[in-house]
Amino acid sequence: MNYSNFKKSILSVLFLLLVFSCTNAQEKKLKNTKPNIILVMTDDQGMGDLACMGNQVLKTPNIDAFYEKSTRFTDFQVSPTCAPTRSAIMSGNRPFEVGVTHTILQRERMSQDVFTMPQALQSAGYKTGLFGKWHLGDEEEYLPSNRGFDEVLMHGGGGIGQTRYGDFPANEENLYFDNVLLHNKTIVKTKGFCTDVFFDAAMAWVKKQNETDEPYFAYVSLNAPHAPLVAPEKYKKRFLDLGYDQGTAGRYGMIENIDDNFGAMMQKLESWNALENTLVIFMTDNGATHLSGKLNGKKLKHFNANLRGGKNSPFEGGTHVPAFWYWKGKLGTGVDIDKLVSHIDLYQTFTEIAGVELPKKMQKLSGRSLLPLIKNPNAEWSDRELFIHCGRWSDGKREQFKFKKSAVRTQQWRFSNNKELFDISVDPFEKNDVAAEHPEVIAGLQKSFDKWWENVKPLMVNEGLPKVAPEDQPFAKRYNKQLKKQGIPNWAPENTDN
Repeated sequence: MNYSNFKKSILSVLFLLLVFSCTNAQEKKLKNTKPNIILVMTDDQGMGDLACMGNQVLKTPNIDAFYEKSTRFTDFQVSPTCAPTRSAIMSGNRPFEVGVTHTILQRERMSQDVFTMPQALQSAGYKTGLFGKWHLGDEEEYLPSNRGFDEVLMHGGGGIGQTRYGDFPANEENLYFDNVLLHNKTIVKTKGFCTDVFFDAAMAWVKKQNETDEPYFAYVSLNAPHAPLVAPEKYKKRFLDLGYDQGTAGRYGMIENIDDNFGAMMQKLESWNALENTLVIFMTDNGATHLSGKLNGKKLKHFNANLRGGKNSPFEGGTHVPAFWYWKGKLGTGVDIDKLVSHIDLYQTFTEIAGVELPKKMQKLSGRSLLPLIKNPNAEWSDRELFIHCGRWSDGKREQFKFKKSAVRTQQWRFSNNKELFDISVDPFEKNDVAAEHPEVIAGLQKSFDKWWENVKPLMVNEGLPKVAPEDQPFAKRYNKQLKKQGIPNWAPENTDN
């Protein structure tokens, strides 16, 4: 090697060392910084349910603007249904590892052994608030107020009006409007559309926290646009005028209402000078529902970002969701991160940023911290296997459902239902099954899935529990007891417009 080439080699090494050093330094700057965290998660909204994702019918200017200035995880994977995703976020574990295999039948109750993410944040001095959907158990010991949340405004079960599965009996009467909710320890009657109420309550609480020196975590966990497909008339009108059916108008109206509320939230945070010290995240809990409808009486398929499947499917359309992260001046603007990441990664990411010292005796976390990727989208990120399963087997038939609606996902591959193999790197829409061409890939993924399945079976702690009648659901009994003893008081969040 001549001197000139030697000199170039030395300079290249020094440059790489400098880049590595800077990345490490930036990552360390994020650790232990204790920002406020606001996580907005919608229910049953897919990749195709935003204008910025290509939907040409919806108008979502506020989330679109947020998307433009955010760091975006372009391969963010969650569970195929509601409660499993929520358990992964709260526990840092795959859902089956904490007992959550369904959305009903007591199989949505997250294991009592879990040291939850909000409990971890509380240990680092955070105030914590939940506004909307919990869906991890309604018995007293499972409620969010006993699992790490200081402030709670929630409905019961998996959805407003789903009284068979745990919501308050009164909510069958006027779906999504003027709902009965649990506010901390008291059942209250609210006024207005549910999404407006949850955002208003969250922002009233956030405003109070911003007036203190304590960091906070606000979990704005909306039930919209989950069915029933109900929205205020002014949000439905545009779609009805275009000729869409009532269901489509209701669902799309809910999404545009979410967008308006999200925009108002961002404006308030900016006016309160909170954005410099607040990490704001927008994501959804699983893929889309109601993927077809009618336009002027003719059937049509709604835009789903060209993904295969939707909610409760083991395909990309069931688990690949939007994930936009914004922290003014701290995260990259308009940056895409294409590494394979997951809902199980939020726990470690949040606790690292918050400077949490986790206890030695707690569940073993299944995820990773996303901080290296946030600071350098090209950071080394080893391949991984994500195990996906829709669960929902009939009582006593778990083993027959081992492979039904299941998948293993790696950076390159998606192996579905123990038979189909897709190369996601070139075929993200899962159109070409290449199983016959890659038997060695299938053999490896089958082996991994079998090992995971056997290891996780003892952790499915909610199997074989009896079916609970609607009148015996925890919130039904609680409602009737309070109604008889003291009635249901009216409640409204404080006005934050002043």
